[in-house]
Parts: sequence; structure tokens; C-alpha cells
Amino acid sequence: MEKLIEKARILIEALPYIQTFRGKTFVIKYGGNAMIDEALKQGFAQDVVLMRYIGINPVIVHGGGPQIGKIMERMGKKPAFVSGQRVTDEETMDIVEMVLGGKVNKEIVHLINRAGGRAVGLTGKDGGLIQARKLKMTKQSDETGTTEIIDIGLVGEVTEVRPEALVALEQSGFIPVIAPVGAGPDGETYNINADLVAGAVAGALKAEKLILLTDQAGILDKDKSLIPTLNKKKVEEMINKGVIAGGMIPKTKSCFQALDAGCAKVHIIDGRIPHALLLEIFTKEGVGTEITL
Repeated sequence: MEKLIEKARILIEALPYIQTFRGKTFVIKYGGNAMIDEALKQGFAQDVVLMRYIGINPVIVHGGGPQIGKIMERMGKKPAFVSGQRVTDEETMDIVEMVLGGKVNKEIVHLINRAGGRAVGLTGKDGGLIQARKLKMTKQSDETGTTEIIDIGLVGEVTEVRPEALVALEQSGFIPVIAPVGAGPDGETYNINADLVAGAVAGALKAEKLILLTDQAGILDKDKSLIPTLNKKKVEEMINKGVIAGGMIPKTKSCFQALDAGCAKVHIIDGRIPHALLLEIFTKEGVGTEITL
């Protein structure tokens, strides 16, 4: 009987969150170990379907770097990176589009549909969803001290999100699943960082939340302890001091982009925890770091 009462208590604890978030849009960046571990994959799909059933509108943006790397190596092409960005020539772009827009995207759609949802897969090229331009990367030369431009190929940045297709899918009860590939002004196809796509989509939809699934607990302080809540100013200070570094920097950039465009809150959470989405959304404690303006 005590176990049953505990289940009832958990449902009651979630009630005010369900009431608050009903009808709101949540953009979820899906990546890391949550995309690899079979149990976590199933749990993610169940979380997303439950959210949709109680009236939340989830929009999924997914990564797929490891999957791209595996296919490239299988095809005899060695992956190359500059400052964490994949060097993307035309042949690599074909592989990226095939893996992200085909294999990975459809696997996620199938997972959600098997869990009882109605997911639809698309890339940023569908419906003119993600407009992009070539990413300009620079670095300072160690020898001359001058700034040099680095050409890493068909890697892009978002210039505009046209969300009409997403709104139409949401209104029809579907869950959009987006591969982070965008279209350039002259018909080019660009490979874009999934975190940054998620931030741009969250801003364009004026989402209630942007949630980034990662392979760490959230944002950690200098002593490697989780910080439950931060504002934008504090995050910027931590970046300047080097406390936030590496792969967490594009994630925080995504957070700023979303917040500045009208997204209410951003959460960086530990996707290695089973049902991390539900724990972050429907409990007071949460399982990651919440960032606000």
C-alpha cells in the first residue's frame, strides 16, 4: 500500500507543472549517450510521448556526430575537425545528409511512433525551415599574430528559422523531429551544430523551454559541483574565467540565442539518467542546470 501511495504522491507533485505547461512548446536537443544506450533511447521516446499526451508540444532537434563518423570510416573517409567543427567537403556533406536526414532521423521517428506517438521527420531544408549561410571561422596565427580565415567547407550557421511547418505539425498532433541541416541562399546544403539549431528553433517558436540533453550533470562550478540555477550574466562570467569550456560553450551559446529571442527558460540536463526529461520538468529538484535571463 505504501508503494501505491508513493505513486499517487508523485502524480500529485507533477500536477501543477502539467497545468502550467499544457499547450506550451518545448524544444529538446537530443544527443549524446541518450541516443546510443538502448534503454535510454526507449525512455526518451516514452518521455516525449507522455509529454504530448498531457498537452505539451515537444519539438526534437537531434545530433548524430558519432554515427556520421562511423559511416565515414566505413566508406574510407577519415573525419577531420577544426575547433570542434567537422570539416565538411561536398562528399562529407552527402554523408552527413544521408546519415542525419536518413538513418538517424528515421530511427528516432520510429522509436517515438513505437512508443505510441505520432512523429514526423524532416531536415532544415523541408519547408524552408532553416535558412543558413557559411560559417566563418577565424584564428590567430601563432607566428604572425594576425587573424586568419579558416575554410572548413559546408559548415553553416542559422540566419533564419521559418517555423510554419512546425506550427502546422504541432496543431495536427504530430511531433516534429529535425535533422540539423540547413539551406543556403544559392541552394547550398550546410551542416550545422545541432545545439545552435535547437536554440534558433526555440527562439523562433517562442518556446516555453529549450532542453539540452548532454553527457554530464549540467553546468559545473570550479569544484565540479552541479549548479542548479544560473542567469545569463553568471554564465558569461564562467566562460570568461574558463570554468565553462570545450563542448559546453556552443551549448551555452544556444541557450543565449533562445533566451534573447523569447524562449522562457533553458535547461542543460544529464541525458544519461533514465527519464531525465520527466525528472527535470515535473519535479522541484530537477536533474540539471536551469538558465534564465
